[in-house]
Parts: sequence; structure tokens; C-alpha cells
Amino acid sequence: MLLIFAAVMVCVSAMVFTALDRVGHYANQLDEERSREAVTGAIQTFRDQLTATLHDYVAWDDAVTHTQDPLDLEWLQRNFGMMSYQSELFDVVMVLDGAGKPVIAYSEGKPIVSAILSSYMTPDAWLLFKRVASGKADAVPEASSFVSTIKGVAAVGVGLIRPRMAVDAERPSPSYYVVMMRHLKGVSLERLSRAYVLPGLHMADVEIDGTHRVDIKGPDDKPFTALGWVSRSPGDTSLAQVRPLVWCAVAMIAIYMLLLFVTGSQALSRLSADEAAAVKLSLTDRLSGLPNRAGLFAGMADLVDKAQRDNKDVALLYLDLDGFKEVNDAYGHATGDLLIRSVSAGLRVLVGEGSVLARLGGDEFAISFAGFDVHKTAIELSERVLDFLGEPLTIGERVAVIGCSIGLAVSRRGLVPGEELIRRADMAMYRSKEDGRGRWTLYDPSMDEEREERNLLELDLRAAIDRHEITVSYQPVVDARTLRISGVEALARWNRDGHGPVSPDLFIPIAESTGLIDMLGLCVLRSACLALKSWPDLTLSVNVSPGQFRDPAFVGHVAKLLEDTEVDAARLTLEMTETYFVQNPARARQTLDLLRKTGVKIALDDFGSGFSSVGYLRQFGFDRMKIDRSLVQSVGEGGRALEMLRATVALARSLDMPVTAEGVETEAQAMALRLAGCDLLQGFLFGKAMAAADIDRLRMSGPLFTLSNTG
Repeated sequence: MLLIFAAVMVCVSAMVFTALDRVGHYANQLDEERSREAVTGAIQTFRDQLTATLHDYVAWDDAVTHTQDPLDLEWLQRNFGMMSYQSELFDVVMVLDGAGKPVIAYSEGKPIVSAILSSYMTPDAWLLFKRVASGKADAVPEASSFVSTIKGVAAVGVGLIRPRMAVDAERPSPSYYVVMMRHLKGVSLERLSRAYVLPGLHMADVEIDGTHRVDIKGPDDKPFTALGWVSRSPGDTSLAQVRPLVWCAVAMIAIYMLLLFVTGSQALSRLSADEAAAVKLSLTDRLSGLPNRAGLFAGMADLVDKAQRDNKDVALLYLDLDGFKEVNDAYGHATGDLLIRSVSAGLRVLVGEGSVLARLGGDEFAISFAGFDVHKTAIELSERVLDFLGEPLTIGERVAVIGCSIGLAVSRRGLVPGEELIRRADMAMYRSKEDGRGRWTLYDPSMDEEREERNLLELDLRAAIDRHEITVSYQPVVDARTLRISGVEALARWNRDGHGPVSPDLFIPIAESTGLIDMLGLCVLRSACLALKSWPDLTLSVNVSPGQFRDPAFVGHVAKLLEDTEVDAARLTLEMTETYFVQNPARARQTLDLLRKTGVKIALDDFGSGFSSVGYLRQFGFDRMKIDRSLVQSVGEGGRALEMLRATVALARSLDMPVTAEGVETEAQAMALRLAGCDLLQGFLFGKAMAAADIDRLRMSGPLFTLSNTG
């Protein structure tokens, strides 16, 4: 670490020097850019000043008057030629006729002899003249640029003499043109150098490579000369001033590093020990003292590497305690923690040396080991674990009876990665729970196929809901007194494309676990409400999943649907099981109150199949009770089953709650239910789930069934 720190300090020092060099370079670069912008602006300003002067002279009514027949040469010489003498605005002026023949030509107040006239009117100057004379100039008949003359580089401007307020298209006849030049001479350069703070401003050669220059372009937009300056290099100057201070700082850092090297060895040793302890702690579960999930992965990685070297197999047992949540809820978390410690201690005894025992969190444990006959060893160990956890465990002053479900997975020759082995064992453990708990299950590839089939079923179900392929069937609900149809229960049906009908017992749980139940439930409810509009004498019952009931927007969806379909809310009954009411009674009461405001009725479905608390019946005040089919089917046995049925109906009557009995399949059941006081009956005796057209037929018929004794 000390060497690394020393290397870091060397790197930091190098970075400081590099940073200083870059700062100096950037400062020079910024000064270069500023100077370049200033030179560019100076050149443009020099040209713009000439252009402004030219405009004042050519857009002049007096000039138009004195250039018309007869041409007043004396006036032109006095007002144009003589004005070039010691002028800061222009030093050369010419007046040309429409053919380009000079009328007057002056340089610094003196006439230009014809022999050197071409040294001023260079091809570039003639190019500007032709551009203006041909009308190809800008909006005004004027043009300017830079040219090279006998006196050097000059800004030149050409303009047509015209009235000041003349329209663009109007040209005086005959036409005369003014050519003005302003040379970049020593005085002009000094003036620009002072004005723009550009030391050493001078004319440069475009053929010489250099960065401190700005090209000057002619009328053909090609550079023919340049304006250069002397760089001040402020970055280099500043760097020279701070470099001694930086070297002093480097010397101080070197002294500090030496002292640190001498005094830091013991501190680094302590840090190494603390680091090792922290790593061990990060891989350990604090409650049980066993390796945690990260520790399991680390241990399994070593097991897999060793198994691959020794040509051994790796086995993994994934344990989940059965009944731990009940113990935790009944006796508190402190007792639950004691239970975890007791289980951990017992598993340590059962697991042999060389194995990895870990707690994955909550009530889940994992055991992994390598060997040549791991199948047999894993099964024997699973049986010992089941026997151990099947016995009552003493937890302080309490005794708890729990069990466990175990999933087994084996990696031949260590070829299966640890993460995949855990996934397989976890899948096998859930199969043990589904098969009744308290057992072990060996992973089989068919489990992956089942999961894949479930995933495909989910995708097809989602697509079927989007394409409105979920249909609705209706099971008749009859009046117990008249045995005539009085309502229907809407049931979802799905004919899976390419596979045929799918049982609701299969696709409804998938919809609930994947969040599709909201769309599915609303789809069924909408279809059923639309069908109900053609059955004015019937009521409608629709099952609602706890997943829908937990949705805060569910009540709003129901109200909107009733409004859209124009169905009387009083004819709709939503059937709900007691599961959600037991789990979240406060939230359930709030949702029920909101639903009742919409006008719909609420029925408690499957009463008698679960907790069936009388307290919840009184607390929530359901509009109807629906007796579970298990209680109905036991009526035929007589005795206590019949007494239980009568007591249940009497309980509902005492709460002013009408009763529906479902699962009626025999005449004896129907008779007993009617005598017990049930007002509505439902079951295969009166009809299975059917299409809406069949419900239309039943509405027109009489009683759906005739009992031998109608009372």
C-alpha cells in the first residue's frame, strides 16, 4: 500500500506539472484566439470604414448633377481627387465611365499618370468594377474587397454614382463609377495595433506556415496576403512564475512520503487485519453465524473448482422451513430468531466436514458438498434433516413443531455453475411445497419445461386479452322458490389459439400472479354488462380477484364502465372471497364503502371454505352470502352437515343477508337448500356455463327444474 501510495503521489506530481503545462498552453491558446478574433475584426472594420465612405460619395445628388451632360471635371477633381490628400479614409480615388475609362484618377491628392494606372486598377480591382457595372453586386450597386496595388495591400470599393434616394433598379445615364482605395500602410497598421492591443502587427506571407496570422482574401475569395502579429504567450510567462513554488511543493510531498513510509507500517498491518475481519463478516449471517448468500456463492465456487479437478459431483440441498411464519407471528420475532439459531445449530451437527452450510435469508438454508455418490448421500441427508425438523423444538419456554421442504440438485463433475445449481434446487424446493410440504424433491429438467410452458401461457394470455379473445359464459342462477332463472354469473373462458380451451383454474392464477387480472377482469365485466342490457329481468354476478380489489383505481374503473354501458348498478353484484378482507381489513372496508357509493352490491363468495369469521360478516356488512360448494355437497350426507347448513343460513338471516348456494347438482341438495332458507340456487342441476343465446332461451322457458316436492 505504501508503494502504491508513493506511485500515486508521483502520478499526482506528474499530473500537476502536466496540468500546469496545459494551463499555460490553454492560456496561450486563448490569447491566440483572442488575437485572431481581434485581427479579423480589425481587417473587417478597416474594410467597412472604406465601404461607408464610398457610400457617402456615390449616393450623392450633387455628384449625379455634375456627372450628367455636360461632365464637370473641375467639380470632380475638387470634390473627389483633392479629398484623397492626407485623408485617413481613402488615399486613392478614381471616377470611371460605364466602359471603365478613367475620368479622373488621384493618389494622395495628385493625379495618377496613365502609365501606372494599371498598377492600381489590377485584375482584382477590375473584377469588382465588372461586378458592380453588370448589376451582380448586392442590394446596392457597391462592392468592396482587398487587392494588391503598387503601393501595397489596400481595401478597395467600387460604387455607382446615383441619387441618394434612388430605387435599386434605377441607374443614371450616362453611368459613372467611383473607385476608392485605402492602403494598409505603416501608419494604418500602427493605428490598428494600438486600437486592438495587437503588438507587432505586420503584413505576412500566406506561403509561410505560421499560426499568428489571419489571411486577407481578394474578390475571388482566395487569400493573397495575411496580417500577422507577435504572440505575447501569457501562459508561458505565468508558468515561469509559479514553477519554483511547484517544485517546493513536490519537495514537501517527498518529505511527507518518507515520514509516512517510516511511521505507516504498523497502521497498515492493523488495516489488513481489519479488512480480513470485514470480509469474513460480509460473508456471514449475523443471526445464525452461518455463511450468508454471498458466502454460499464463494464456498460453492471453491467446491465446483475442486470437483472439476478431482472429477467429483456437487450436490445442493435447498431448505425452506414450513410453519416458520406462523411461529414468528404467534410468538414474536425474538422467538423466531431463537428458532433460527436452534435450526442452525442442529444442521451444523447433521452436515459433515467439507460441506458448505449457509442461511440464505428468512427461513431458507442451503447445504452443498462434493463427492462420488452424491445422490445417495443427498437423499440420506435430506431424510435426516426432515426427521430432525419434524420433531418438536424447544425454544426457551415454548415448544414449536415445524417442518421443511427440500429441493435437491446435482452437478455432474462440477459442470453446472453454482448460480444455476441454486436455481434448480430452488425450483425443486417449490415443487416439494406444492406437493404437500415436509418432503424432498430432486430437480428434473421437466420442471424447466413446465416453467417455460407457464411463461408461454402468460404471453398467449396477454395477447388474447389485447385481441379481445377472452369470451364470457353465463351460468344461470335460479330463484329457490320458483326455480326460474333470476340472474347469471359471468365466467371467463379462453380458447387458446392452437391449443384449444384452457381451464380457468389454470389461466386465472397466472393472470393474478402476473398482474394481468386487472385487464382480464375489466374485459369480462364489460362484456357481461353489455349482455345484461338485453336481459332487463336478470341480475349479474361477477367474480373479483383480490388483485383487482387492491388496485386503487378499481372503483373508478367500475363506475366508468357502468356509465359507459348504461347498466343499473343495483343489478350488478361483485363476488369476493374472504382472503383480502382477512389480510387487509382497513383497506378492504375503505374500498367497499367506495364501491357501495356506485350502487353495486357486494357478495362474500365461498363462505365456509376458509376462515369464515362471523366478525368479518358483521364488520363489512356484505349484501349477500354465497355458500361454498363443499358445504352444499355435504348436505346429502345428512346429520351434522345439514345442521351446519341450517346454522349458516340462520346466521346470514340474522344479519339481513340473503344467501346463494352454489354447486347444486342433485334434487336432494336443491330441496334441502330451499328448506334451509337459501333464496338463490346455482349449479349443474340448473345448467352449466353457457353462451348468451342460451340464456335468452332459458328466460323464455318456465322453471328450469321441477322438484318432487315444491313445498
